[in-house]
Parts: sequence; C-alpha cells; structure tokens
Amino acid sequence: MNLILVFTTTASLDLARRIARTLVERHLVACAHISEIKSYYTWDGAVQNDSEFSLMLKTTEPQYQAVETAIRALHTYELPAIHAVPVSQASLPYAQWVQSCCDASPPTPATCRDGT
Repeated sequence: MNLILVFTTTASLDLARRIARTLVERHLVACAHISEIKSYYTWDGAVQNDSEFSLMLKTTEPQYQAVETAIRALHTYELPAIHAVPVSQASLPYAQWVQSCCDASPPTPATCRDGT
C-alpha cells in the first residue's frame, strides 16, 4: 500500500473543518484529524506566532495532487504549508480501508464504513 499523511495548517477551526469535510466527501482522504496548535514561523522578515489548526489527512500517494489542489482552492493563506510523508508501516486491514475510501469511485458502505 502507498499510504501517505498530508499535513496543512489553517488560521480558523471553521476553515479546518471545511477542508476536512470537503476532502472526505470527495473521497480524496479517508480521514482528517484536526488539532489546535501554537505556531512560530518567519514571515515578512519577522518571527511570528499564532494559534492555528493542524490537519493530518490520511490518503494514498496517487491522491496527493488532487488533495493539494483542493486544499489550495479552499485555503485562505497566501502560502499554505502542504506536505506529505509516507507511511512505512500500517496494519493491512487499516491500509485497505484507507485505500477503499480514497478510490476514484465512491466507496460502498461495506468497504468504507469506519476507522480513524
């Protein structure tokens, strides 16, 4: 299986929820986790710090470009952080569930029923 985790951050919980729901509804990701975080970063030559919301999106490598495109279309940041890391190990049933949820065609209730 070629599972990946895609990460991005948003300034608001509402936007994080909108991105998560949209990507799950479009079958681009199997699951989205949202966490509140405190970010420190350099922008416009100065160190910034803000409260943000981090999204961890569970998907497959073939879906990455569509996931990135959807995030860019929905995002409000000038330069959103969007990056992916490969999942080197995963239980087979879970990996199959992610794969079934991220297939091009909408999953059937029997194949994409639950999981996180």
